[in-house]
Amino acid sequence: MTPATVLPRLDEGDPRGARLLADLASHTALLWSGSEVRVPVARMSDALAAALKSAYSANRVVRGMEGAEQTLAAEERGLRIADRQSAAPRGVRVSRLLILANDGAERFYRQVESLLRRHGPRVLAVRIAIDAETLGALLFGPGRRARLLMLEHKDAVAAVLLAMAGQWEDGEREP
Repeated sequence: MTPATVLPRLDEGDPRGARLLADLASHTALLWSGSEVRVPVARMSDALAAALKSAYSANRVVRGMEGAEQTLAAEERGLRIADRQSAAPRGVRVSRLLILANDGAERFYRQVESLLRRHGPRVLAVRIAIDAETLGALLFGPGRRARLLMLEHKDAVAAVLLAMAGQWEDGEREP
């Protein structure tokens, strides 16, 4: 996360939104041992699991690195075309959320870092204290692994981020 990270518009009346950015920024870890990129680290909770299942049911989840790369590249092309046709500057705000399992190899996390650098402030990654087997089973059924999930709609992104809100209030620095 960078200091300039701007979260998606959250429900203005939701009290969880007020502290969310500060919590995400203060509970981070390096993406991999040689990285300069820090990502928020969270734990799986019932609320987070429910938000992920809801996003999946609404067809707002892209599974895996390859799917995320393809989707982001297509969106980037579309944004470039829209920018050329519009004289108005486009605001930059998080609109895609990568949910990462915590049992990936260094090579996997280097790929994630490359993706984050390429797609800048519109993509936020959060590492969840869960392995790929458990994360995959949550959405896709037993025996189905998922090391990376990408939420691709602002409403799903906001719902999942809000589901994480407040989990650090017990003084826990990292899961």
